[in-house]
Amino acid sequence: MTSKKLHQGSEIPDFWLPDINGVILPKDKLIGASAILITFICNHCNYVKHIRSKLVEIIKEYQQFGVAAIAINSNDIEKVPDDSPDRMKQDALKYGYTFPYLFDGTQEVARLFKVSCTPDFFVFNKEGKLFYHGQMDNSRPGNDCPVTGKDLMFALDGALKNKPPASNQKPSNGSSIVWRNTQTDYFINILAHISQTDKSSVI
Repeated sequence: MTSKKLHQGSEIPDFWLPDINGVILPKDKLIGASAILITFICNHCNYVKHIRSKLVEIIKEYQQFGVAAIAINSNDIEKVPDDSPDRMKQDALKYGYTFPYLFDGTQEVARLFKVSCTPDFFVFNKEGKLFYHGQMDNSRPGNDCPVTGKDLMFALDGALKNKPPASNQKPSNGSSIVWRNTQTDYFINILAHISQTDKSSVI
């Protein structure tokens, strides 16, 4: 499964999502950073597991230059319990995530971003305009290419230096988003898996 195209220069789609501790993070919190990295990942996907360590390393490095980074999990946790917020919290602690890991219970945010697979990577410039949407690098499970993160780092460097975006942006490839059969109430999922979420608690 490859990622779909979000138009170059698009503004960051609006979102308002809880992190693994139930604290709400709005999109507007990211605006004003030197650059913005939004990744769609999950816990169970082999493609994510394949690049996870390098992704965490890259994010830590670029946070030093003022990059704001978040990750979003949009999978249906009824079909994939391993992607539940409780398991998200475990993975974030285990692998040393230095960035908010958000849960998109309604899958509306994934639809706004036109995401079709995990992992998927979006780099926005400091104005919140889409600079890059594509792969982290050419490595995939089983293809023997090393995980370098070169495409993602090239995009982050370009956004930080206010360079023109690359014209050839290769789409990410991975496991399909696990979509829900119907759009059920968001709070059924949230309240079932995150206790005492306080919507007044905004980062």
